[in-house]
Amino acid sequence: MRISKIALFAVPALAAAALALPSISSAEDELERWQTARAIGESESCISIRQIRRTEVHDNRTIDFHMTGRRIYRNTLPSDCGSLGFEEAFSYETSLSRLCSSDIITVLQQPISQSIPGPRCGLGRFQPIEFPES
Repeated sequence: MRISKIALFAVPALAAAALALPSISSAEDELERWQTARAIGESESCISIRQIRRTEVHDNRTIDFHMTGRRIYRNTLPSDCGSLGFEEAFSYETSLSRLCSSDIITVLQQPISQSIPGPRCGLGRFQPIEFPES
């Protein structure tokens, strides 16, 4: 049995952009918040697909996986992944119920409705993170 999962981020972002343009300060605040994350505990080689609630692409090498129970795992890819930071959409296929550092993601290029495959990139280890209290 193969499991195929597509993580789409551009559609909600475009809908939000249609309603209001984000201010520069809010984008700067989000960048600052993203950079303040700190590692907690040991990194893991795999995470459960069923527990992934959403993903957040920060740039061409960094994806946060938001899990059930308010846990967040940061995956820093071993190398730059082309247009991942611009497209903010990717897919993966696995025959297991876990997503692992040995798996490959495929960047989905615009338009999302056509799911044009882009660069294929390997994942890194999954590092649990937390953000300082504001």
